[in-house]
Amino acid sequence: MEKRLIILLLAVVAALPRLYAQSESGMILGLEVEKKINKQLGVSLEADYRSRNDFKTSDRWSVGLNADYKLAKWLKADAGYTYLNTHFGEKITKGASKTKWRPSYWGPRHRFHASLGADYKVWSNLRVSLRERWQYTYRPEKSVERWKIDETLKTKSLDSDYIRESKGKHQLRTRLQVEWDQKRAMFTPYANVEFYNSMAIEKIRYTVGTDIKITKQHSFGLYYRFQDMRNSDAEDADPDMHYFGVGYKLKL
Repeated sequence: MEKRLIILLLAVVAALPRLYAQSESGMILGLEVEKKINKQLGVSLEADYRSRNDFKTSDRWSVGLNADYKLAKWLKADAGYTYLNTHFGEKITKGASKTKWRPSYWGPRHRFHASLGADYKVWSNLRVSLRERWQYTYRPEKSVERWKIDETLKTKSLDSDYIRESKGKHQLRTRLQVEWDQKRAMFTPYANVEFYNSMAIEKIRYTVGTDIKITKQHSFGLYYRFQDMRNSDAEDADPDMHYFGVGYKLKL
């Protein structure tokens, strides 16, 4: 049964919609350490690294702290904070004869979130879950390089007073997931779709993968994710992405 489910998930990958030719590929490496305080309360420390530009460019690294509380057997709430160090891409603004060029740079972001998730075993080992998450991301203002290029005079000058202004953003993330949750099984295959909404659908993520249980304390995760960009601001727009993810989880 597990082999059939894995084959089915791989077939879903081949049929995912809107796989644009202009998309990029990247890797996500994740680490999570989880500690249960009691039957209801748990805390975790998470870190990850992401690449883009077909694995050639570092995109960001992050570290976060999360706490979750089981309100009922089928209902869980969680909240947390994540620090992100992001590699912002270059920006080129062309005029009639002058061009402004801001090189890529590294800068911090701060993210807060709160979630409510429900899950239900609909048949045998098939589990369906729905999670609604609010998140707020804040990018502090930062003094960065920006060059003014005069195409006519063939000159270039540094705009030494340029500051990229701070920016905050609220988003709602809705995730629907199905997984094959069988007791004492080594593999737990799953598939999910997640919508990022801020006045409009800005991004959709399709993910298929499996958790691999080694022991009660140690497990790994492997997954593929397609990120479909929709209505993001031009300043924050990312390309469509094909991500390949590997994660490790330790339960204390």
